[in-house]
Amino acid sequence: MYQFMTPAEAAALIKDNDVLCVNSFVGIENPVELHEAIYLRYIREQAPKHLTIVSSAGFGAWSEEDGAESYIRDGAVDKLICGHFGAMLSTKKLVLENRFEAYNLPLGCISHAIRAQAGGLPGALSKVGLDIFVDPNLEGPGINDISKDDSLVKHVEVDGEEFLYYTLPKINVALIKGTSADRKGNISFDDMYLSGDALSICQAVKANHGKVIVQVDRVVSTPARPRNTIIPGCFVDAIVEVKPKPRHAAYESLTGSFEIPYSQWQDWNEMLEVQTATKPETNVAGRIIGKRATKELKPEDIVNIGIGIPENVSVYARKTGILDNITLTVESGGIGGFPASGTVFGAMIGATCMIDMANQFDLYDNGGLDICFMGALEVDSRGNVNSHRGPGAFAGIGGFANITAKTPTVVFCMTFNTKGLKVARQKESVSILENGAVPKFVNQVKSVSFSAKQALANGQRVLYVTERCVFELTPKGLRLKEVYPGIDKQKDILDLLPFEVEY
Repeated sequence: MYQFMTPAEAAALIKDNDVLCVNSFVGIENPVELHEAIYLRYIREQAPKHLTIVSSAGFGAWSEEDGAESYIRDGAVDKLICGHFGAMLSTKKLVLENRFEAYNLPLGCISHAIRAQAGGLPGALSKVGLDIFVDPNLEGPGINDISKDDSLVKHVEVDGEEFLYYTLPKINVALIKGTSADRKGNISFDDMYLSGDALSICQAVKANHGKVIVQVDRVVSTPARPRNTIIPGCFVDAIVEVKPKPRHAAYESLTGSFEIPYSQWQDWNEMLEVQTATKPETNVAGRIIGKRATKELKPEDIVNIGIGIPENVSVYARKTGILDNITLTVESGGIGGFPASGTVFGAMIGATCMIDMANQFDLYDNGGLDICFMGALEVDSRGNVNSHRGPGAFAGIGGFANITAKTPTVVFCMTFNTKGLKVARQKESVSILENGAVPKFVNQVKSVSFSAKQALANGQRVLYVTERCVFELTPKGLRLKEVYPGIDKQKDILDLLPFEVEY
């Protein structure tokens, strides 16, 4: 039976060696006050300790001090298993210092492994991850030198087919943020941007005889409508009411509490960019790439657009009018709206619906998208892509591996090189004023996020759109498909590549 508790009382339910599962998405819908209560307890009692934390999409707060950062840094956590570490500013630095074990698995594969555990299964089979870094035949999921757990991902064969088998330690504490709890303990997510893995996490924790702790904005006397309840009260052990901090009206556009017509998407997005201070610096190269990549869209396409340079695709999709004739999706479960970016990445303006994250990855893993637009750090001679790990830094694979694994058309949006690149455009003619110091086309990528071998076997169409040209994937490697007006094919492209391409 659930009980109403203070954050400190809820934190006292957590024991040494527990496996916590946090329902959040990168930097949103994280139960920050619960994390702070855990930290205060740890400072006072040196407990709980030796914790393991699992989170499909990470649980940061875009701060080195807020959320879980402090108790992770002070030594309460022995192991992290996450799809993305981008919003965990302190933690992702400490990982590279071997301060604790850390594992990076594809976001959707963690989500499906949680759902499998909820159903009494030890793990989840997937084609996602074959021939990329997480595959034990390549690197495996460990990020640093001390992360040697080989039980999380196994290469297996079923009925003559290769799969990866993803398992997680048995989770026995759920940390979840919801909107309201009614008098029966039922939890709704009415004002939340997403529901994530909330239900599956609770079911898995209860199956493992653990504790479900839910932080809510308010307690209400009127019972929630059955279809609005995400977590039934019978699954809940502790309800912690924390009044939300005031926020700008722009954030309300992400809750689905009122209708936002297509014609207003951009207005709300601009308001959000001002509030979150995440409006990307407009640059000529990004605009060129976005304009060219948008030409690959067709009416009625179901689409995923990544963050960074690919966001220019949505700008030109709006300018050309096709944005109203396609369906955008985001990994956290949103379908049919306009994905927000920056610190509220994972939320959606004007979504048609918001489904559980595991269901969204069912769509992605089975080729339910028509096309996706992704960024890239490196591309090698065979067409493999590294998008998750740079020199001395990493953010994590996130949903990238799931999104690109089976989507019929994959478009990578990237500059030809970086660090000092200067580009000019006059009408349709492009000029390279200065090349960047860091090449993006290399003989061999540092780590594989996207496998060209798997893409060819799946019959996927793969394009690499830059500010000066377009490459496409062939069985022989990259082929130079298109050179933009004003670009010297030899001087601006071929002479700068460390490998030969077809053209």
